[in-house]
Amino acid sequence: MIKSLGVLGAALLLAACVTPQEQRAATLARGHDLAATHCSSCHAVERQGQSPAPEAPPFSSLSHGYRVSTLDQALNHGISVGHPAMPEFRFAPNDVQALVLYLQSIQDMGPGS
Repeated sequence: MIKSLGVLGAALLLAACVTPQEQRAATLARGHDLAATHCSSCHAVERQGQSPAPEAPPFSSLSHGYRVSTLDQALNHGISVGHPAMPEFRFAPNDVQALVLYLQSIQDMGPGS
């Protein structure tokens, strides 16, 4: 039966069988992979740890200076900052969603949170 559906039909059928929890876990894993691949040479990308580059904030503390939920706009349009060591990044929409979800999941909300 799957053979008659074609590749797209089979992918849609399989996607329909994935639970929301499995989809969230896969999206978080994709976000972690993106952070590890593109960002870990300067930033600490895990929930704990120090960044390899002293001027690069650990990703777990981004919410101390930014609303992490709004980083999707910057990531969609190409994030860049005012120092030469930070390259400009552009991510596909699905990757932006995955990276922002991952960043939100590791935030240290500080004392009392």
